[in-house]
Amino acid sequence: MAAWRGATTLGAALLPLWLTHRARLGKEDPARLGERRGAGADRPAGPLLWLHGASVGESQSALPLLEALAELRPDLHFLLTTGTLTAARLLEDRLPASLRPRVRHRFVPLDVPAHAARFLDGWRPDAAVLIESEIWPNLILAARARGVPLALVNARVSAGSARGWGRLPAVARRLFGAFGLVIAQTEEDAARLRALGAEGAQSWGNLKFAARPLPAPRAALRALREAIGGRPVLLAASTHPGEEAQVAAARAQLQERLPGLLTILAPRHPERGPALARELEEAAPGAVARRAAGDLPGPGTAFYVADTIGELGLLYRVAGVALIGGSLVPHGGQNPLEAARLGCPVLLGPHTDNFATIAARMVEEGAAERVADSGALAEAAAAVLTEPDRARSMTSAAARIAADAGALPERMAAAIEALLPEPAPAWDGIRAATATG
Repeated sequence: MAAWRGATTLGAALLPLWLTHRARLGKEDPARLGERRGAGADRPAGPLLWLHGASVGESQSALPLLEALAELRPDLHFLLTTGTLTAARLLEDRLPASLRPRVRHRFVPLDVPAHAARFLDGWRPDAAVLIESEIWPNLILAARARGVPLALVNARVSAGSARGWGRLPAVARRLFGAFGLVIAQTEEDAARLRALGAEGAQSWGNLKFAARPLPAPRAALRALREAIGGRPVLLAASTHPGEEAQVAAARAQLQERLPGLLTILAPRHPERGPALARELEEAAPGAVARRAAGDLPGPGTAFYVADTIGELGLLYRVAGVALIGGSLVPHGGQNPLEAARLGCPVLLGPHTDNFATIAARMVEEGAAERVADSGALAEAAAAVLTEPDRARSMTSAAARIAADAGALPERMAAAIEALLPEPAPAWDGIRAATATG
């Protein structure tokens, strides 16, 4: 740990240049770079719980947990940190209005001892909850040194990561042993965490099962539905390089069977939109539209590039079937339940390591189908788009799976509350009155 502290302290001198470069690329908010150095504390009075979700998936899965905690403890305020600009923007869009007065958002400080100290001394959280797999040694050990109770929830650790930590057993025990509460996604994750030093790790399930349906503005949904009309729609959601070409090849195979097919491609990184549209133009000259350019699909649109942020809820609602991106190439796949929750049948490639348990169960219970390549994608998409009973069977099975973890946020909230200081007597009275009323 001394080596990590020393390396991060020495490297801190170069971090402002790195942050400025990221800001130029649109990956940081130039006006909020101080938060990455631990500045910008604005601690509210009363108990404060710090929750951290690094990226979009983690921060969105935190929302049902946040709502459960807010209901359980009316006196509690929240500090939410994220590591990406996209996660911050989506959090701002999707945070319930009733919770906004009780929530502060900040970008997580970089893992430098001075930054961690500035952040923790400014905010003074009463407890901290890290979501999934964010292990920052300086922040964790500084929080523990200050007596801040720590929880790691919805935790996951791959076999490869476990092997890596296992090469440093003393460091792993010190870090993972710092958490007083560890709740893993699967029993495999829990076993790996116990071996690394989180002795009490247990598995309760995945918070992503309990997430709310992705939103869609009514006006935007109405406009897109009117533009599409009665055409069948194949969506490739959150795609990565190498997948769009396979989707385009599948569409070419489907032209005769589904001549009116509209293919929507939503790249995981929207900044790829212009280049992707140019590539598709070679396959379908004059038949490509881009959402970020303000286009809606017209009657002659073959490919609609949805290169915007936070609109998957809109796209899943208009699609007849969706390929979940990151699964046709070895990236590990994105969350298939986001589509399933909105009644959109799901197709998965062979690479679903990021959601292995969810994906395996969906396939086993008929809630999703596997496709290995463009040919299999074309066959499966055609079957779902032309057989309504098949589509209904898939979405019904998916809805049952998504509903299984309905009580998980409340269960986690109760465990986290045990880490917090007792509520003031006035709040005890309010909670009792609420419970009896």
